[in-house]
This record gives sequence, C-alpha cells and structure tokens, in this order.
Amino acid sequence: MIVGIDLGTTNTALARVASAEDPAPAIFDLTQLVKPGDVQMRPTLPSFLYLAADGELPAGALDLPWASGRSFLVGEAARERGAEVPLRLVSSAKSWLSHAGADRRAPILPQGAPEGTEKVSPLTAAVRYLEHVRDAFDAAHDNKLADQQILLTVPASFDAVARELTQEAARTAGLGEVTLLEEPQAAFYAWLASVGDGWRDKLAAGDRVLVCDVGGGTTDFSLIAVKDDGGGNLELERVAVGDHILLGGDNMDLALAHALMQRLVADGKKLDAGQQRALVMGARRAKEQMLGDASVESVPLTILGRGSKLIGNKIKTELSRAELEAILLEGFFPACAADAKPQQAARTGFMEIGLPFVQDAAITRHLAQFLSRHGAPTHVLFNGGVFNSALLRARLLEIIGSWGAAPTVLEEDDTDLAVAKGAAYYGAVRAGGGIRIRGGVARSYYVGMETAAPAVPGVPPPIRALCVVPFGLEEGSSIDVPGVRLGLVVGEPATFRFFSATHRHDDAPGLVLDEFTWPGQLEETAPITSTIEAEGLEPGTVIPVTLAATVTEVGTLELWSVAEDGRRFKLEYNVREVS
Repeated sequence: MIVGIDLGTTNTALARVASAEDPAPAIFDLTQLVKPGDVQMRPTLPSFLYLAADGELPAGALDLPWASGRSFLVGEAARERGAEVPLRLVSSAKSWLSHAGADRRAPILPQGAPEGTEKVSPLTAAVRYLEHVRDAFDAAHDNKLADQQILLTVPASFDAVARELTQEAARTAGLGEVTLLEEPQAAFYAWLASVGDGWRDKLAAGDRVLVCDVGGGTTDFSLIAVKDDGGGNLELERVAVGDHILLGGDNMDLALAHALMQRLVADGKKLDAGQQRALVMGARRAKEQMLGDASVESVPLTILGRGSKLIGNKIKTELSRAELEAILLEGFFPACAADAKPQQAARTGFMEIGLPFVQDAAITRHLAQFLSRHGAPTHVLFNGGVFNSALLRARLLEIIGSWGAAPTVLEEDDTDLAVAKGAAYYGAVRAGGGIRIRGGVARSYYVGMETAAPAVPGVPPPIRALCVVPFGLEEGSSIDVPGVRLGLVVGEPATFRFFSATHRHDDAPGLVLDEFTWPGQLEETAPITSTIEAEGLEPGTVIPVTLAATVTEVGTLELWSVAEDGRRFKLEYNVREVS
C-alpha cells in the first residue's frame, strides 16, 4: 500500500491507496480510547498526550488491544481527560517541534507543569502519536505499516531543522525513512484526486491557486501556479509559501471562552483553572455544533462545580449564534485593506517562555500581507478544520473580493481529511507518473559566517549570512556554493548559525548579506554545536573549505564542507541543539 499520514497540530489522520494503479485514497479509521476503558474507532486521532499520575485511573483503564499497563493516553481520551487535569496534558507538540527557541529533545511538556510532574520532549510526543498510528494500522493488517510506502506531511513553512526532527520522529517510531510532503501541496493533491483529469477544464495557464489552510493551531498560505511547459501541456509549480503562523481554531475557542467567562464573572461566578479549561472545551463543542448546523441559534454549556457539591455547584451558561459570529468574524476575519499588515503591539519587557504565538489574531491581515508580497490568486482552495464552516469560507471570499477580482473556489469535500488523502494520492502519482507539483524547498537557506575584523572590547565580530540553498531547489538536487571560501574549525566544538527566508526568492547561492542587511529579513533557527572530526589534524585547526548542499529525495537538507584535498564533512541538522 501507499500510506499518507497527516501529523497535525490538533488531529492526526491516515489515508491509504491500494497501489499506483488504483490511486483512490481512503481514510483508515484509527482505534483509540475515547475515554478510559472505552475503545472505539475514529477517522482522526486527536494529537494530545495525557500523562497519568500513579494510581490516578483504575488498572486496565488505559489498555489498548495492542498494549497494557501504560501510564499515558493518546487521542480523544487524552484530550477529554486533559480538559479536567490540564497540567498533565501535552498539546501543540508539532508547534513546539518547529520552535527554534526551544530545546526540542528536552522534557519541557506539559509547559508550566509543577516540579515532580512527568514531562516529555516535543520529539517524544510526536513519536507517541506516530507509534499509536503504527500500532492501530498493524493491528488491522497482515502487513506492517513500516513495510508500506509512507508519505508524512509537514507545514510548508517548516524549516530544515523541523523537517529533520519530523523524520527522526518517524524513524524512532519504527516507520523508517518516510518521504515528506508539504501540507498545502497535499491538500491540492486531494483536490486533484477528486476531479481526476478534469482539473485541466477548471484551471488554465496563468492561473494561481491560493491554498488557504487554517487548522486547529496554525495558519498556512501557499500559492500554486499553473504554467504552460512550452509544448501546450499544463504543469503546476508551488511558487510561494507563507510564514509559520501559530493561529487557528484553538485561538477561536479561547476567544469564545473568554467572552463567556467575562459574563460569568460579571454575574459573580469565579472559575478555577480546571473549570476555565472545561469552558474552553465546551466553547469548542458549541462552535463546531453551530458552524456545522445553521439552524442552531444557541448551545447551552454546563461546567461542573468543585469540592463536595460537584452536581449542586454546576455553572451554566450558553453561547448564542450572534456572539459566535461577532467574535469569529470581527476578531479573526475582519474587513481590511489589501495592503494591511498584522498589527504589532508594544512588547512587555518580561515574557513567559512559550510558543511564539502571533500578536494579531486577524487571519485576513496575515493573508493581505502574504498576497501583497506574492500577488493575487485566481482560485482558492480551502483546507483545515476551520473551513468546514460555510460561514467562514464565505467571509474570507468576501474580504479577498474586496481587494480585487474574487477568486473561484476549488471545492473540497472534507477539509479535515484532505491532507492525509492527498499525501496518499501523491505517493501513487510518484509511482505512476501522474501530474506533479514542482516546488522544491520552500525557503532560501543561509549560514552565518564570522567576519574577519579587528577586535573591539565588548563587541562580538559581525556576522554575515551566506546563501547556500536557493528557494525552490528540487528534491534530489545538489548544488555547489560558488565564489566563497570559508575556514572550518575541526577537532573541537564549534557553534554554527543558520538562517532562512520564505520571501527572498531571488537570492542565489554565494550571495552574502552583511550585518546591516539580514536583520529583519532572515529568520534564525536554533544554532547547533558540533565537533567536526578531521583525522591527522590538531584540535582547533582551521581548514579552508567550500560549501555544497543537497536536498534529499525525502525532503531534508544536507550541508557539506569540501576541503581542498577532497575530504567532505557533513554537518547534521539533528545534532545536539543549544538550549
């Protein structure tokens, strides 16, 4: 089989196709606990991990058909239990996996959990989700998941480190070397699978498709261009990707819960931390119910009390459609000008260490900035659970239409499952030679090089950024960086700095940006420390090298230092990170 796995921020899904000759993708329902002791199958596995305390739940309550004696929950039961005991719930592990400011191998989740509480790393959490998918698949098939061709999706905005960590999670989970595919491209492949060869009747040379993906935790934009190959045949090319924006359905749930809590406080009712988390979960359910059924005008919410009178102390409220629409439309999809940019408030001097959430919740302003950089679309493909709502799709189309010609919508049946389906279909396309989206890497990559300059007390040497990989370099390609010789420190630990950009499409390998140019233009990833071993040389020796880069077939980046005698030194992205 060919298998596509969507390892999502809030939900994970798996789709499969029988073979390249039979490429219709089908969703595989995943066995999981929906509550302790209750095993059922669901089309998605919520990406939540609950770390139970010793003796918290009865013996056997966490058992699955393939495992017993566990102390953790994955999936729907983890999400629901975590609403009651939030400090034991790991969520947004995927966002932490891409956070350059965190040590992603360190046990830092759940964030804010008190000393003595079990914690895991973002990498371990990703491994747990993939292990669960593997076990559920293996329990239902004679052939193991690891023996299938696996496509694993990542956000287009993931940098090289986050992609390598995703690969490592798959290897650790026993899936071997999986092929990475960008989520917006996977969503587009799902649309191609649904329309077949008829896509050429819907798109023409010169068209530009905006893939607008708003999920539970992130917002992703990509542009796919339709081009004529010169022989009258159409081809597809991904020409732009947006930044990694931590903004999605989870933010909407929090906003709704905040409004409800303000009303309760005004009525003299106070909620503790656990009740506030339960209110968020209730707001999510109410949101999904009303967005899914336009006839529902309000949804009641009940929060259990605390102490000895759990039942008698119930707190009741309700969310009305008018409140829902006002908060979602005006807060997350407000009208704005075509040249609008996300708003930035003055930052507080001290901040809690956590994920780099965006300050501006207006998805429309983030989209306006993206399109002002890369041009207007002729078509739009919606993806992500948020756009299961006809109301929110219509609102965003209205806003885009106010900026110019309204784009044509490419219809998709199920935005929650499209990425997994598209990934499986893409695997069939690779094997069978169907239409493929050209794109290559979604960022330009740079290495930092210390400038040779006279020492100045208290002032570090200036750092320049050397472009080593251009935007769009295809998978399976290698490139030599021309014109620049560097000194490589061997035999002792050295720190390497890396940068990237999603919007500098014209930077060529060998281009050097000085310290006055790159700040504000490039995004720095976490530096890595590595000892480059060179036999026969004293520790601390500096040898002259040129650089070469390879984008592997599975979508990861390798950087090589090439010495004058032909020796090549590979700098791994997955070596120990500096915390």
